[in-house]
Amino acid sequence: MDQRGLVERARDGDHDAFTAIIDLTLARLDAAARLILRDPELARDAVQEALIRAWRDLRSLRDPDRFDAWLHRLTVNACLDIARRRQRRPIEVEIKQIDLPVPSDMSSDVTNRRVLDEALRHLDPPHRAVVVLHYYLGMPVPDVAKAMGIPVGTAKSRLHYAVASMRADLRGDDAVTPVRIAGGQSA
Repeated sequence: MDQRGLVERARDGDHDAFTAIIDLTLARLDAAARLILRDPELARDAVQEALIRAWRDLRSLRDPDRFDAWLHRLTVNACLDIARRRQRRPIEVEIKQIDLPVPSDMSSDVTNRRVLDEALRHLDPPHRAVVVLHYYLGMPVPDVAKAMGIPVGTAKSRLHYAVASMRADLRGDDAVTPVRIAGGQSA
């Protein structure tokens, strides 16, 4: 059965249909949450919270074809809620590949992963979320904006500043960092 049919069955209370849908996306949700929160336990909590919200609010989903984007938005929002609650706590996490890579030199892969992990570590959660959704999950910027519940321009701005900050971090200069705006939000 196609995803739309499963979503419609789940909206009618079919637990098995909901489980089938979630089984298809759980690994990607967990990977995204781990990259955003940088802690496997917090990531599991965020995904669980998002799945509970999804089951509870599934009847309010107007377009079953947008289920994936809606579920990603719930997950990102749960991650950002947890990040706000755990402000300024240093967190370590190992980045794991979502897709299997083409075989290459193992030592350069480890080095590249560590360098990228260090650059991601310096981003705040909203900027990190945009990078994860766009570059790791391959979502176009408009879909990232929908998933995060922000305007497309804000998603583009966050992505621009996050990439600039990561590049500056990789070069070793502190010239570019995400800009803080009124209300404690980042540009």
